[in-house]
Amino acid sequence: MSQRKYFGTDGVRGEVGGATINPEFALRLGYAAGQVLARQHNPIRGRPTVVIGKDTRISGYMLESALEAGLSAAGVDVLLAGPVPTPAVAYLTRALRLAAGVVISASHNPYQDNGIKFFSAQGMKLPDEVEEQIEAAIDQPLGCVGSEALGRARRIDDASGRYIEFCKSTFPNELDLSGMKIVVDAAHGAAYQIAPHVFRELGAEVFPIGCQPDGFNINEGVGALHPEAMAAEVQKRGAHIGIALDGDADRLQMVDQVGRLYNGDELLYAIVRDRLTQGEVAGVVGTLMTNFGFEKRMKAMGIGFDRAKVGDRYVLESMLQKGWLYGGESSGHLLCLDCHTTGDGIIAALQVLTAVRRSGESLAEAVGDLKMYPQEMVNVPLQPGTQWETHPGLSEAKARVERELNGRGRVLIRASGTEPKLRLMVEAEDMQLAQDGVRELVAVDLTKR
Repeated sequence: MSQRKYFGTDGVRGEVGGATINPEFALRLGYAAGQVLARQHNPIRGRPTVVIGKDTRISGYMLESALEAGLSAAGVDVLLAGPVPTPAVAYLTRALRLAAGVVISASHNPYQDNGIKFFSAQGMKLPDEVEEQIEAAIDQPLGCVGSEALGRARRIDDASGRYIEFCKSTFPNELDLSGMKIVVDAAHGAAYQIAPHVFRELGAEVFPIGCQPDGFNINEGVGALHPEAMAAEVQKRGAHIGIALDGDADRLQMVDQVGRLYNGDELLYAIVRDRLTQGEVAGVVGTLMTNFGFEKRMKAMGIGFDRAKVGDRYVLESMLQKGWLYGGESSGHLLCLDCHTTGDGIIAALQVLTAVRRSGESLAEAVGDLKMYPQEMVNVPLQPGTQWETHPGLSEAKARVERELNGRGRVLIRASGTEPKLRLMVEAEDMQLAQDGVRELVAVDLTKR
């Protein structure tokens, strides 16, 4: 894959008014994407059509209008879904047999940021070669098809309703949520009009928070980034479960009735354990950060396990390569490919609730036989040009710690992707063992070989 100028691992993202997240760039991006999609489109199917969804950031209006104009200038029809979760755009793209889907969101970032990413007609990330073609076209002169070929734009009035029904369809017909009190925190984001309805229509008594967006408060003190707000509301309401989503609703955090927080590894375990009662589970994909206890538990259950690089994109790639259905990150990005083509916070929550309703257990009981290993992590400064991967002192220290652990934990050393630091992590059966291991790694002087 060639070096990208604009696209990162999750589309284009940045601060509003910066080099890429501005109206001129969005116009060019829309036109470039429209040209590429139009070339690939089979004319027998009529004019190519794209759906645009967004979260609740104030800048979404501006970027939506610019993208719409660029796509129309390239001869592409546009459907405007309004504020909907990122996975809703993936669903609508597939359900309506569209050429592509576009999401305007910066996920868990503050309102000052925004981003633009694309889904293919299959509801998955665009192939690399298509992204590369779009990149190449962005810097070309802006043009416009003839008036008779301009794209039209219209709003989808029932986008939210369609997606609510789709989410509910992933919950077993023989089960319901009657008698359950659930706090639903939408982070003042894209799911604010959707998430409460999904759980309420399945029978739960819902207490919504984070459902009053004003364009500026997305992710602010609520949602998956700040689960303490949800936990406090659960205690206040005497609820059974709390569900917190992030700004674009592709990430999940949950708490139980006593306010205990469950991370992505634990929630994924609850789902996999339930699926195993219904049939075979071939394997599960985690990341480099997935808890060692999860890996050991999968092995004990006879389930394959693989670690991908950090990022839900890499988890999905590994799942597709192996033909496995379940995967996720500790942060709460969970994928169930038997339900959806992409990570979906609402649907993941429904699968966890399926597990507890089907078994009659509490969430704590559903994950009770998963022993999470204590983790100690330290970030150390990394000088530019330091070849830490081949540093003999670090390699020797890592080998010593692994011998001391003797299968009772693991060592992970990786460079930060955002700052000049090296992350040194040890997981072990007890915290003292993990701390001793990290101390041994930190003692290595990376400036000397």
